[in-house]
Amino acid sequence: MTIQKDERLEALSDWLSKTLKLGVRAIEPASSDASFRRYFRAYFDGASRIVMDAPPPKENVRPFVRVAALLRSAGVQAPEVIAADEDQGFLLLTDLGVRSYLDCLNPASVDRLYEDALDALLRLQYGVDPETSGLPPYDERLLGVELDLFRDWFLGQLLGVALDPEESVVFDELKRLLIASALEQPGVCVHRDYHSRNLMVTERLNPGILDFQDAVVGPITYDLVSLLRDCYVSWPISMVEVWVIDHYTRLAEAGFLSSVGPDLFRRWFDLMGMQRHLKAIGIFSRLKLRDGKSGYLKDIPRTMSYVIEVCKQYPELTGFLHFLENRVLPRMTLDKVT
Repeated sequence: MTIQKDERLEALSDWLSKTLKLGVRAIEPASSDASFRRYFRAYFDGASRIVMDAPPPKENVRPFVRVAALLRSAGVQAPEVIAADEDQGFLLLTDLGVRSYLDCLNPASVDRLYEDALDALLRLQYGVDPETSGLPPYDERLLGVELDLFRDWFLGQLLGVALDPEESVVFDELKRLLIASALEQPGVCVHRDYHSRNLMVTERLNPGILDFQDAVVGPITYDLVSLLRDCYVSWPISMVEVWVIDHYTRLAEAGFLSSVGPDLFRRWFDLMGMQRHLKAIGIFSRLKLRDGKSGYLKDIPRTMSYVIEVCKQYPELTGFLHFLENRVLPRMTLDKVT
């Protein structure tokens, strides 16, 4: 049997031992994500460090380095970049441990863990100046491209549902509504994946925050809905309501929401969740079809349930709800999403 060489791992090991002069005792896989990045845990000097492998030109470590510095300056716990080879796509990082929020959340722990996560989110929103951060904008083009992932990858390629002219009008009207709602919100630093897989339970300054390299300046409710309507874990509506209003109150007291009442904030939250969840469903489908990563398909029903819940609350979403109930949900039961 031929054993395939891992040339990237060999180059990474050489960087650690020959360039950085570290006496690495062992190196093992730590995690992977929905991109081409890989993470390894390296042991040396009685400690462990995380090593990121982000192969150029598919990945670029420079945004990670820049955003890590922004988050740390805002008082939230992001990994410290100890060493970097940006041309090779290697980073040596502090290790935030192995206990993700997703692994540790339960009815007994959720209030404490979410209190910490919401505190950290407020520090992130307050502590990163959108005017000087250098982060790209979450603009109309990007919001639209993300919504098209739902139509192209989930509807078209995974389910085989082609929109007729009337359905295309419904989808285009939905896009305009969701994009307009997002763009009218105050702009803050947006992590873009602030959820249970990317938050680590830590002893100090909980949580540790990962996977922030795609941060932008965008809608103030985006990270809040990522956390509270998580694609990987869900909580009763009554609990989510309390967390939303509490965060609204704190944002208002901090001066972020001049003349914005709780009803408008809740509408922003709901419609922002629609945009995010439709995008996520498209990404989960693409991961299966393009990248051979089928594990995310199991998260589509939960994510779709958020979409249905919001559609039922807003009369202007009745047409899209009708489309989902008649053309999409029946296809999801035919072993297309398992």
